[in-house]
Amino acid sequence: MSTNNSKSGGWRTNKWVRAAIPALLLHCSIGTVYCWSIFSQEIADYIGFSKGATEWAFSFAIFFLGMSAAFLGNVVEKDIHKSSLIAAICFAAGMAGTGGFIYYGGLHKGSAVALIGIYVCYGLIMGIGLGTGYLSPVKTLMLWFSDRKGLATGLAVAGFGAAKAIASPIMQAMLSGLGDGGIYKMFIILAVVYFVMMFIGHLLLKKPDGWHEPDKSEKAPKIMEVLKTKPIMNYVGIWLMFYINITCGLALLSQEKMIYKCIGLAGFVGILSTVSAVFNAGGRLGFSAWADKMKDRNTIYKIIFIMSIVLTALVIVTGGIKNGAGNTLLIVLVLVLLMAVNAGYGGGFSNVPTLLSDHYGMSNISAIHGITLSAWAFAGLTGNQLATWIVNNFGETIEVSGNMVNPVGYQTVLYVTIALYIVALLLSMLFVKKSGKEA
Repeated sequence: MSTNNSKSGGWRTNKWVRAAIPALLLHCSIGTVYCWSIFSQEIADYIGFSKGATEWAFSFAIFFLGMSAAFLGNVVEKDIHKSSLIAAICFAAGMAGTGGFIYYGGLHKGSAVALIGIYVCYGLIMGIGLGTGYLSPVKTLMLWFSDRKGLATGLAVAGFGAAKAIASPIMQAMLSGLGDGGIYKMFIILAVVYFVMMFIGHLLLKKPDGWHEPDKSEKAPKIMEVLKTKPIMNYVGIWLMFYINITCGLALLSQEKMIYKCIGLAGFVGILSTVSAVFNAGGRLGFSAWADKMKDRNTIYKIIFIMSIVLTALVIVTGGIKNGAGNTLLIVLVLVLLMAVNAGYGGGFSNVPTLLSDHYGMSNISAIHGITLSAWAFAGLTGNQLATWIVNNFGETIEVSGNMVNPVGYQTVLYVTIALYIVALLLSMLFVKKSGKEA
């Protein structure tokens, strides 16, 4: 097992330099995938397609994030330097390629080549960079911070959540400051910036000297063999509650801006979006650090689900979204729900690797974590689309404070998410056994 940190040897044996800083460099770069909503309409207008057509690029990015993590988890397990380099190259190449196809689309409006090229670059290539970049620092962090694994992984994953809050104003300034064609220029410039950041992270990232990987001459146990050391429904329960938490989070958060407008806060959408991103990052760090103090890390998921159920029920009973405009108490209640969902959504991410390590040990954690992130891939395809389908099929669009919104539609989304949160709580209580915090 690892030594937590050595006081000798300077920066080469410093857990902050060799684990925390590179993790933040990697995650603060790839986390900007969530900035998509800032420029999606501009991309659509520039290349001559509808916003709905371009939105699939983001869905593909999240899908391939999860699937590349699932299929490349063994690569991360064997060689973090190779995986972190793959992440830097793929993420930067995907971003630069996206810029190139946007440029092409500007010259050839309505070109299917431009749209498919954006799908491939932003979705597939960047998605591979996202999956490998997300996984690469996680095990290293848990090894360096063996006594505070939750705090360590929460720190990195918080960087992923905070990336949107940090990068959004920069991107908006670039879009207005770069003039005509600013959208494709921004992608190419940021591709260089993020490659430098991620490459520095790649160079710094290192497992502690005290950690010895299993003897490669011995046949490593297969993932299913490791998972079967506990009842298989234990892992199924973890996967499903992780999937449900992301699906509910995406369903609500994809409608977040419209809900703000619906309750009369259209003028504060930008500020509130930044605040919600802060809650997302805070939940990743706070819930994981809190879980370090618990005997059973699964307790944190029960807290997240109960909190989400109670607050969702209150907004349902009061009709908070439908009746919120002009009612300060209901506005506050809706805001509390959205911020809590953001925090719980982030906390669900940061606690998964440590929960898995508590149950199945550290030897295959990157591979197991990677397979579990496939839940993120499928939730990325279902969460947004579920909410969009509900809003399009329930209620009607009306004018509230000068904005066209669907209060009944957004309120109806809550009936689905509360049912899913209840299922997730039951899974957490009935199927996920006490971990005992294995090393």
